[in-house]
Amino acid sequence: MTEEKEVGAVVKFFNKPSVAAIQVTADSFKVGDKLAYRGNTTDFEDVVQRIEINNQPVDQAKPGDMVGVKVPERVRPGDKVFKIVG
Repeated sequence: MTEEKEVGAVVKFFNKPSVAAIQVTADSFKVGDKLAYRGNTTDFEDVVQRIEINNQPVDQAKPGDMVGVKVPERVRPGDKVFKIVG
């Protein structure tokens, strides 16, 4: 059985590189984890390929971090981000 744990929210979307700026608030996630993006018009899941802080790659995002994550679809400020576990 899978479970979704909220990890943060989208703050900004960068169209050209297709990157979501995510404020991590509740739980950590790492490269290889599956995240779900949910909002009024957003609803998709994707495996994290790369996480960046200040344009530098990192292995893990922790609460309090502002990170960039490449996404396959447009996300919008305020969209919730969940880690899928199980």
